[in-house]
Amino acid sequence: MSLNISTIIFAAAIILFCWSCYGRFRLLLLGRAENRFNDLSKRIRGMLYYAFGQRCTVSHGYYFGLNHLVLFWSFMILLVANTEFLLEGMFPDSISFSLFPRGVYHPLALIIEIASVLALLAVCIAITRRLAFPPSYIEARSRDAFIILGLIALLMVAFFGLLASEIANGSEEAISYMPISKFVATTFFSHIPSENLGGYINAFWWFHAIVLLGFLNYLPYSKHVHILTGIPNVFFRSLVKINTQPREEFKKGNVFGVGQIDQFTWKGLFDSYSCTECGRCSDNCPATATGKLLNPRLVIHDIKVNLLKNGPLIIKNKEAELPLIGGGREGSIADEVLWACTTCGACMEVCPVFIEHVPRIVDMRRNLVEMNAKVPDELLSMFENMEQRSNPWGIVPAERVKWVTDVNVKSFETGKTEYLFYVGCFGAFDVRSRRVSLAISKILNASGISWGILGKDELCCGDSLRRLGNEFVFDRMVLENIRIFKQKGIKKIITQCPHCYNTLKNDYRQYGVELEVIHHTELISNMIKAGKLELNGLKDLGNVVFHDSCYLGRYNGIYEAPRNIIASITGLVPTEMEHRLEKSFCCGAGGGRMWMEENTGKRINAARVEEALKKDPRTICVCCPYCLTMFEDGLKAKKADDRVQVLDLAEIVSEALK
Repeated sequence: MSLNISTIIFAAAIILFCWSCYGRFRLLLLGRAENRFNDLSKRIRGMLYYAFGQRCTVSHGYYFGLNHLVLFWSFMILLVANTEFLLEGMFPDSISFSLFPRGVYHPLALIIEIASVLALLAVCIAITRRLAFPPSYIEARSRDAFIILGLIALLMVAFFGLLASEIANGSEEAISYMPISKFVATTFFSHIPSENLGGYINAFWWFHAIVLLGFLNYLPYSKHVHILTGIPNVFFRSLVKINTQPREEFKKGNVFGVGQIDQFTWKGLFDSYSCTECGRCSDNCPATATGKLLNPRLVIHDIKVNLLKNGPLIIKNKEAELPLIGGGREGSIADEVLWACTTCGACMEVCPVFIEHVPRIVDMRRNLVEMNAKVPDELLSMFENMEQRSNPWGIVPAERVKWVTDVNVKSFETGKTEYLFYVGCFGAFDVRSRRVSLAISKILNASGISWGILGKDELCCGDSLRRLGNEFVFDRMVLENIRIFKQKGIKKIITQCPHCYNTLKNDYRQYGVELEVIHHTELISNMIKAGKLELNGLKDLGNVVFHDSCYLGRYNGIYEAPRNIIASITGLVPTEMEHRLEKSFCCGAGGGRMWMEENTGKRINAARVEEALKKDPRTICVCCPYCLTMFEDGLKAKKADDRVQVLDLAEIVSEALK
């Protein structure tokens, strides 16, 4: 082989690869600034655990993730081997593993041999899976996938062919550490005359070189660019649970939300390069599962396509040709897709590279609302009601205290009352949820703690406004709520609604307010442990099936408290549905979907109710007024409300009080 030719070809291929990467990654500079370099030690530990440890890949019941783990680590080892191959091709007399002492070279040869075999087996399993057992959540038979897998397989074939021909020629000294290559040599090369083996060595060397360089230069243009970006994306992940949305300042001339690709942050753009297109987000999305247009994987894919299409134009100060929002073709996201999201967070929970789908969707919702006034018709009256009377129905504020007529409830007194019971819009206005408010009041009175309400002075927390993208009205509502809280000296708040809980606890923090917010399930659990509540056992609940609320569970990690309470009352752990804990299936009302019609596909609450009915419940226990409404509506549609009751946990505890 000619040193000059190989050096020129290798150098040219590497330069081309670097140029391709530059062309791709410079587009990220179009994104807005965002600090993802804080707490470097925590980021490095997380990268080692989640990326190199492949923790997310093998979790959540995805057993084929083990095959990816094997392929990943084989690839990492072979990355070292192929780097050596490239450098040896350019500097054959000075760089080679064979120049190491035998005590180093021989074990290294064995490790590379094992990694190559495992990589080939993993590729064969991946190809077989795509051909024979294609899962529903992956575009398994895409040309891109087969090209990449084929190139990896060819690399392994070339590798074993090269080593086997060298062994047969007698030019490889670590034969005993290369069992597979030795087997190939004795099987396929033993009959070849020694004078011809040099030609085989040369042919396999160039075959390996061409495939490797082809793979290298195809990578930046394929979906497998995540090989380059996946690990860094784990490094740049959010170090806190994503349970809120960045605040926007309302200044003249500002662009609100994201309506063009360069209005995302650089991390939002980097997410699109990092998507492995595994489809786990889509597999767990309630909207996708029930036939809606929303597919979280395609949202991220469309962002990438839009960036690649419009990015070079924007860099040249030209107009973007492909609209980010509008739909109709690849790279443009339909309005209906954005409005279908329940913001349940299931997509982010299972993503192996920590892509942040929900914030991207809400970013685009904000642009539709604030910049284009393009919202579904049913939201127009809801937004108006929120602005004028601070509740979704536009009911007069005086009605907020109508539920207290049958219970001893005091107003919050500055300096005297410890806890504010933040009733929320549902707890105050919805007839069914008022019964939950009464149950909580009864429990609070029995516990002996000091508590009170704001009554007609209570305002909506603004959760639905923020998730729907109406940041302007949300901002005004938050500022007014904070003014009231400060005026009355409110520092501790009890909520019955997980959406109020999440908003007051996490969103309000962006306004410099630190409130001690506790959901009624946490409070009741703590009071039972402290002996402040005496409970009788209840036997007439029958089989109790428990449903995890998205905003209580996935968003805030409250899983055990409600289960412990049910067990302490019934003496039995609640029955679990197939989708539970962090993989719970949304009721369909989050993200402002409570106030919108569901006209496409199957109703999400119907799908969740069907899942619950498979467990033959007598009681379905929830901890959220949205879930309460959606389950009761679903049971009525199934004509099962005469044999199955839906109760909030507070109602169960209230009935069990001595």
